[in-house]
Formats: sequence, structure tokens, C-alpha cells
Amino acid sequence: MIKSMTGFASTNTEIDVAAIGVTVRSVNHRYLDLQLRTPSILGEVESKLRTLVQTKVARGRIELALTIRMTTAPAVDVSWNAPLVEALRGAVRQAEERDLSAGGLATGDLLRFPQAVVVQEREPEANTVRAVQTAVLAEVERALRDLDAMRRREGDYLRADLDQRRATVGSLVNAMAEAAKVGQEGLVLRLATRIEELGANPNTDEASVAQEIVRFASRSDVSEELTRLRGHLEHWCTLSDSPDPCGRQLDFLLQEMNREVNTLGAKIEGPQISELIVAAKAELEKLREQTQNVE
Repeated sequence: MIKSMTGFASTNTEIDVAAIGVTVRSVNHRYLDLQLRTPSILGEVESKLRTLVQTKVARGRIELALTIRMTTAPAVDVSWNAPLVEALRGAVRQAEERDLSAGGLATGDLLRFPQAVVVQEREPEANTVRAVQTAVLAEVERALRDLDAMRRREGDYLRADLDQRRATVGSLVNAMAEAAKVGQEGLVLRLATRIEELGANPNTDEASVAQEIVRFASRSDVSEELTRLRGHLEHWCTLSDSPDPCGRQLDFLLQEMNREVNTLGAKIEGPQISELIVAAKAELEKLREQTQNVE
């Protein structure tokens, strides 16, 4: 299936205890590269989040960010910073002993000192944590479905362009096949002339003539290259129609097609072959550039 690697989705939901936001972005990457930004309350389900993304996305750089805002104020614990308070009292006593101050250290005085009082939020209750984690997993799955829908829509545009260029390459292959026939006819004429020249030479043996025939024949036969190239084009259609991600396979096919085109350029003779080879390589390069966007 032709599916784009680029996409974006953002979802929000609220449950009794929290408001949850999910943002997921994807861009091109050779493999699957997942970046998570999650609050600490989701630490226990991070591996589940990664597995969930891997079941929905095969390739690309994925940035998944989650925000959680608790709708009820958290319970807090308030305590004195005992070492700091004792140090302050000791300093006050030293000042009093030197008649630098009087009246001691009142509670209100301590409260004005930074860090004298420690306020800590209590961890959410276990049932609250489980409710948030369950809701987050469901919301991430929804965001991934939206992301997949966008990647499919982008993939439809890619498919239209790729199919057009693949058809152009197919037409160029047919033109190269016709050029190969013309070039082979020319080789046959030259081969006949060469055989006459060798036959007129009394010092020429039959082995030399046979070697010359084989050399010309092997040079002119491009049926194998044309067959493989057409097979690659058919395989391209099979991969594009398959439900599985195919970006990396298409990239490999393009490498093989480039190799066959280079071989054809070296073996086929004729006035138009250079133009056909250049046009085919240009289309294959455009296909390669677009394939970098396919999952």
C-alpha cells in the first residue's frame, strides 16, 4: 500500500479525574524512530504506548506528546525543613548572645524564610492512576487512527504520481525494446560483412569466425534485461496494491531497475537509445525521490 510517512493528529478528552491531550507527528525516516514525551504518571504504561505505536506505524519518525491536567486539586503534605529551622534558631541564639537582637524567632518569622516550609503533592491514588492510564491508551489509539487516515490520504496523492511515472518508464522500456530490434538488425548486417572479410582471409580459421559470431550475438541480445525490467514494473504494481507497507521494497526495486537500464544502455545500439536511457534514468530518479515519502 502506498501510504505517506508524513502526518499529524491531535485529540483531547476528559474523564472524571483528568483532561487528556494527545499530539502525534510523523515525518520521513528510514526506519521507525519513536520519540515519547509523557508525564511521570504514565511511566508504567510507556512500553504499552510504544507497542501500540508499532502496531499502527511501520516506518517514519514519530513524535508522541501527552499532556494530563488533573481536574481536582491534589492533596498536599506540609512539613518544616527541620535542618534549616534548627540552623536559623542557632543563628538567632548567637545574635541574642551578642545583644544583636532580642525576642527570639517566631513562627511567622520562619514562614518568611524561603524553603523553611516544604509543601509536597501527594501521589494520586492507585485507582486514579489506573483510570488515567486506561483513558490515555484509548486516546492514543484514537489519535493514531486519525494519523493513519491522514497518511492514507497523502498516500493516495503519492500513488497517483508514482503510477504515472511508472507508466512512463514502461513506455520507455517498450521504446528501448524497439530500438534494440533496430540495433540488432544493424549488428547482423555488420556481422555478415565481418564474416565475409574473415572468409576472404586464407589465414582465418573456423574458431575465429565462431568467436566473432558469439561476441556479436551476446552483445546484441537484451531480451533478459528487458524481461527483468518488465518484471520489476509488474512487481511494483503488486507491492502498491498490497495492504502491507512497501516503501523499502519499492526503493530496492528502483535500484534493480536502474541496474537493468544501465546494462541496456551499454548493450543496445542505435541513434535514439541514448535519449531513451537518459529519459528512463530521469524518471527512475523522480520515482526514487517520491518513494522516500512512502511508508
